[in-house]
Amino acid sequence: MDLLEDKATGALAGAAVGDALGGAAEGNTPEAIQERYDGFITGIVGPFLPDWQTARPIAPYHKGDGHVTDDTLMTNALVDVYATVRDHLDAYSVADHLVPLLIGDKRWIPELESEALLLHRIFLAEKWLVARLHYGHIDPREAGVGNIVNCGATMYVAPIGIVNAGAPEAAYAEAIDVAGAHQSSYGREAAGVYAAAVAAAMRPGTTPSQVVDVALGLAKDGTRDAIDAVANAAASVTDWRGGLATLRAAVEPFDTVGPHYRAPARDARIPSRTKSIEELPIALGMLLAADGDYSESVLGAVNYGRDSDSIAVMAGSIAGALSGLAGVPRHWIEDINTGSRMDITASGPTMATVAREVWAKDQARVEARRDTLEALGAAPVPSGRN
Repeated sequence: MDLLEDKATGALAGAAVGDALGGAAEGNTPEAIQERYDGFITGIVGPFLPDWQTARPIAPYHKGDGHVTDDTLMTNALVDVYATVRDHLDAYSVADHLVPLLIGDKRWIPELESEALLLHRIFLAEKWLVARLHYGHIDPREAGVGNIVNCGATMYVAPIGIVNAGAPEAAYAEAIDVAGAHQSSYGREAAGVYAAAVAAAMRPGTTPSQVVDVALGLAKDGTRDAIDAVANAAASVTDWRGGLATLRAAVEPFDTVGPHYRAPARDARIPSRTKSIEELPIALGMLLAADGDYSESVLGAVNYGRDSDSIAVMAGSIAGALSGLAGVPRHWIEDINTGSRMDITASGPTMATVAREVWAKDQARVEARRDTLEALGAAPVPSGRN
């Protein structure tokens, strides 16, 4: 396994591990999590509610026990789109390739413990893709307008960061285009920034603080302000176990959901230039507080609660890209492979292969443009020529 494949696999397996660990805690406060599990979660645990089949509001999903959630299912579906298109994606790629997978491809759904269409597992904010693009025939570039503004378009775009490894600006632009089919406002913005953070983390030798600097350099409006506030707060956190409330307080002014995650505020998840999704800033804050350590970044995200699976996906993918596959505990990977009945390391090599093909096409496009610029007399004169 070369370095590209190693980092790509670390990013995607790292995201899946975070997803599976965080699923059990989703929607709960740190205090409730610690009461339920007799302390902090330190690995794979069972469902928060043992009667998960009839419990509300998460029924009938079997979260916990090493089961990945819709975050990983959507990420894998996007990998499959890349494997089909084998080039950069845009909003039309979502309409032409991702939506058909959601409504026509049966897969094993760990939380349902059965084979089913992806459509039967994804949340309403993702079902929006089907309603708008398949049934509504909306222009894919505008289809995200009107959807609730949440992390739905952000949680699965790590593959965009991989295919644009080392080029955060390009990852940002591609993710903003792709996410236009799904989200608007700060939900779309977060997707671009997250993809850029993964692209930065793929660069060898990058540090967590450099990843956050890239995010701050690209983020706009409330997303940037939220990341900045959480990053500043994380500077005083040496151990997430004592810093969960500090990070929550830093992001709270930008979060529309409010203090009760399962009872959102009336103005929750509507477009705004001053607000941000909670998940990405907190994920970056955990990355800083843990100094990039994979396990600590993910466990901090898991024990934060609220949308813990998506926070852990984002923290895990960035930390996994920084460390490579070796940073992701092998026993977690093996247990999640078993629990979810899938190989969570399989998507990394696929994305590495696709990335190489896309880079070759990018190089051909650059050379074609250079030839045009030279013909126009606009190309830079190479060093040593008069």
